[in-house]
This record gives sequence, C-alpha cells and structure tokens, in this order.
Amino acid sequence: MKPPCEVIVRYVLPTVRALIAKELLERYDLNQAEAAGKLGTTQAAVSQYISAKRGSSSATIEGLPPVREAVDHIARGLAEERLPEEELIKDICALCELLRSQPRGAVCELHLEMTPGISGSCTLCIDRTV
Repeated sequence: MKPPCEVIVRYVLPTVRALIAKELLERYDLNQAEAAGKLGTTQAAVSQYISAKRGSSSATIEGLPPVREAVDHIARGLAEERLPEEELIKDICALCELLRSQPRGAVCELHLEMTPGISGSCTLCIDRTV
C-alpha cells in the first residue's frame, strides 16, 4: 500500500528542493552553504541536489509549468529574503495540492507506477475523501 502522499515525499518534494537549490546557485549566485541556509537544509544536501544524487528522479515533475513557476517564485523570494518560512510552506503545499488535483497528471502517473495494484481509473487524488 502506497498512498499518493508517498509520491509527493519521494519524488515531488526532493525534485522541487533540487530545482530551488539550482536556481539559488545559478540565478542568484549564492554558494551552497548560503542556499542550504535559505532552504533549511545542509550544504551536503545542496551538493547532492546539484550533482543529481538527490531530487533528480522525476523529469516528469521538472518540466511542468506550475512547478517551474513555483520554483521561480520561491527561489526569488528566498534570495531576496522576502519569503517567510510559513509562506514557503504554503507555496509548496499549494503546488502539491495542484499537482494532486490534476486527473492523470504527473503525480497520478508516478503513483500508478509505484502501485501497480491500482487501476488506471484511480481517483484517489481527485476524490478528497481519502
């Protein structure tokens, strides 16, 4: 049994963190330690994001416009120090909600891959009674 939330934890969140870390380093010229401080993680984790050892397993997630928009918004807010932690959490939660609400979207496809016993007509993410 693997609920859709496991897809979020295993694929979406690490991918989003990796994309934000890369933006902070490339666009805003932060070093790994500075990016780690803004993300609330370690320099070693940022190093793993950059070297694709962590958070790189889902090209399906990376290319989605809502993900790109959220990453740009969050990275800019962190770099400019105008995104409080509570807002950061809300933004990430809103992105996950959006991704889960899309029928047959990226989260749904990843969930079906992880849970072969669920049929292709699964509505777990759309039917919020779960």
